[in-house]
Amino acid sequence: MSRPAPSPRAILWIAILSAAATASLAMGIRQTYGLLLLPLAAEQGVAPWAFGLAVALHNLVWGVAQPASGAMADKHGSGRVMAAGGLFYALGCGLPALWPSNTAVLLGIGLFSGIGVACAGTGLALAAIGRLAPPEKRGEYIGIASAGGSLGQAAMVPVTFASIGWFGATGALAMLALAALVIVPVARNIEWRATPRSGPPAAGLAGLPALARRALADRDFALLTGGFFACGFQLAFLTTHLPSHLSLCGMPADLGMTALMLIGLFNIPGSWACGWISSRVKPEAALGFIYLLRTVAIALFAAATPSAWGTMLFAAVMGFVWLGTVPLTSAAIARRFGVGDLGALYGVCFFSHQIGGFLGAGAGALLFSAVGSYAAFWPVMVAVGLLASVLNWMTRAPGARAAAV
Repeated sequence: MSRPAPSPRAILWIAILSAAATASLAMGIRQTYGLLLLPLAAEQGVAPWAFGLAVALHNLVWGVAQPASGAMADKHGSGRVMAAGGLFYALGCGLPALWPSNTAVLLGIGLFSGIGVACAGTGLALAAIGRLAPPEKRGEYIGIASAGGSLGQAAMVPVTFASIGWFGATGALAMLALAALVIVPVARNIEWRATPRSGPPAAGLAGLPALARRALADRDFALLTGGFFACGFQLAFLTTHLPSHLSLCGMPADLGMTALMLIGLFNIPGSWACGWISSRVKPEAALGFIYLLRTVAIALFAAATPSAWGTMLFAAVMGFVWLGTVPLTSAAIARRFGVGDLGALYGVCFFSHQIGGFLGAGAGALLFSAVGSYAAFWPVMVAVGLLASVLNWMTRAPGARAAAV
């Protein structure tokens, strides 16, 4: 007797859980890069400037590849593209594990893992859930998938920290490469083929340039995109340089690990809450408040005398709004343009995020190499965050056509 086919609701929840799992791995792996900077320098002679530049390049490549991977996922299904991303991610972590050097770090962490996270990260996973979910529950389900994806950010940090102690930095990178391979089979459960939809077909890769021009011509989409720059700028700097900053301040070595783990833990309820909010208030208004809260937390942390409790409180606050911008941004785009090209349009917006990430991680590395301190960078973080709040609060509600999609 043949087994009955799963119900649409079961298919949706399988996809949500699988999206959370792949996003956990993809986002969790990159969350650990800041732990590797000093150990790779001490054990393998990898220059701090090279590792910082690799993380900056990782962010830039992620941003460049995200619109293309999103367009392919919209046209052909997210699962296939995410599976390919798992392979790129494994190559990106495996290359410097096998041949540790400045060049291998730049190619592996910078290029290949940047492509990997663009294909396997939250952008494609949440776009798929946005297409599968009913419109009235779209924001909430995107938030659930995003919250589940935060588990990896909490779990991968202590595992990687312990792996560095047990096996060295290259052993930890090898472990991360094996973890990335798990994405390949799990992605089979997430929109392996394009979701049937009414209306015009997805633009696909060939139609991406015209789609991007139309979207950026929309004043409010352009403002949303500009605000997303600050998200990448602030988060990439903290992910890459917070552990090193704490070490320079005389804090224990494991405090950086604890801070990154707390960010991941508090991001779980924060992402769910932001997804829930996106269905009930104007997403851009909530984004403006998030950027303001982040900026106030950064200003207070930079002004205070470094302490373990202050660092953990800062990590908890930042964690609660860490990736809450993702479901809110996805919801804002869907309200304006629908979900047919959600992956591609999120990628266009996300490119600004990753330009910010490139500058945040790269400028922090150059500043550290030049003066041995991050003190001059904190006021820049505050100014960028305040600008993002203003840009989001300047947006208007979508027109009747977009709101009805």
